[in-house]
Amino acid sequence: MTTPLPSPASPAPSAPAVRWTPRLWGTLLVLCAAMFLDALDVSMVGVALPSIAADLDLSTSTLQWVVSGYILGYGGLLLLGGRTADLLGRRQVFLVALGVFALASLLGGLVDSGPLLIASRFIKGLSAAFTAPAGLSIITTTFPEGPLRNRALSIYTTCAATGFSMGLVLSGLLTEASWRLTMLLPAPIALLALAAGLKLLPRSARERDHNGYDVPGAVLGTASMLLLVYTVVQAPQAGWATVRTLLSFLAVAVLLTVFVLVERRSPGPLIRLGVLRSGSQIRAQLGAMAFFGSYVGFQFLATLYMQSLLGWSALHTALAFLPAGALVAVSSTKVGAVVDRFGTPRLIAVGFALMVVGYVLFLRVDLDPVYAAVILPSMLLIGAACALVFPSLNIQATNGVEDHEQGMVSGLLNTSVQVGGAIFLAVVTAVITAGAPADPTPQAVLDSYRPGLTVVACIAAAGFLITLTGLRTRRTRPSVVVAQSQTTLREAEADRVPVRD
Repeated sequence: MTTPLPSPASPAPSAPAVRWTPRLWGTLLVLCAAMFLDALDVSMVGVALPSIAADLDLSTSTLQWVVSGYILGYGGLLLLGGRTADLLGRRQVFLVALGVFALASLLGGLVDSGPLLIASRFIKGLSAAFTAPAGLSIITTTFPEGPLRNRALSIYTTCAATGFSMGLVLSGLLTEASWRLTMLLPAPIALLALAAGLKLLPRSARERDHNGYDVPGAVLGTASMLLLVYTVVQAPQAGWATVRTLLSFLAVAVLLTVFVLVERRSPGPLIRLGVLRSGSQIRAQLGAMAFFGSYVGFQFLATLYMQSLLGWSALHTALAFLPAGALVAVSSTKVGAVVDRFGTPRLIAVGFALMVVGYVLFLRVDLDPVYAAVILPSMLLIGAACALVFPSLNIQATNGVEDHEQGMVSGLLNTSVQVGGAIFLAVVTAVITAGAPADPTPQAVLDSYRPGLTVVACIAAAGFLITLTGLRTRRTRPSVVVAQSQTTLREAEADRVPVRD
């Protein structure tokens, strides 16, 4: 059975008038707090790493796992986290995972050994892999599709950028006292959000007609994502062409192939592959990879440039990035209305274009930069791009998807974000490592960064081109959104893909 629905690429029909009650605002704030904490935790730990290494006597190879442990748990279990929210109840999964996040934060601030700190970081990443898709799916099932949801999602996604920016500044301040404060800070915030969530979050029924639990798919999907993230994180250190790395990638390919075969035959799959027949869904997933991958690569290179070459302090560097985050925060309440008017593909395309210009402009930096002439304009352009792209990608990926599959799609989108970040950061790292000068003078090191910045700009340009294919499709053929049995298959007719029940 198929049912036509409005395309996400165009403004949705007017949603029923729904008043923003205090309870609705409270629900959104609880979910925003979890997203804020995820971003805050990622950005705060980076500045604290030197102090952690000195206090716990950690080697460089061990220290990287303080960051990588979180990425591994987060990126590896997002698919499982998203589907679990659908099957066991979004509210229940969100609250339990948020409680685990708070306890892991407390543990991370009290440990006295590297392995225990890494374990706490892995547990935090694991819990975030459940709160992120559960929180996004609560929003998409609480706020009706259209202007109301678009506004909620623009505020929600803005909290990620705000948390990331504030984390950079707070980490610089807190590390001056003790690195343990950067680990402990999320705990009380998470506990407050948990207490509020118990009162405010709407109860959600478990999916009952789900044809059983896809245990083989869950095992294969989680194993393949864990191995992929682990391999990409380790590749720059182990070597991309080493036997170990190549065999790991081969194992990932085998696991993913078996996973697809299992999902095609499973009556209740972890990921219903029919979702990926939608052109707009594929563009949202690829766009998310390009968006976050390019930004993470840029931040990595810009941080090295500011601290290693210019000699700026951690706080000075954080303040240099602050205009981008501030611009996103200021625009949070306006983006939803802009999406309603112009549609997601146009905003994503404009955002990627601004991102490319910002990255190319940053190529002009030298050893004696004029902040107002080069760095500030780049940050403002990138901030404007983030304000447009990230909310629009979330809206495009979740529009038209039925409630019982919102967690699955949310988990898939967050997986694309994390895997894109891990893969492209590794690529950028490999590029600048390959061009490392034999005589590391400041100018030679800066010149070795430029190919990496060029790669970052190319990744963003690829995201722009991917988005343009959606605009071209809409100009040449009317877009039809089709709901297939339990979810929607967007643009199936426009993309000439057969839809099977």
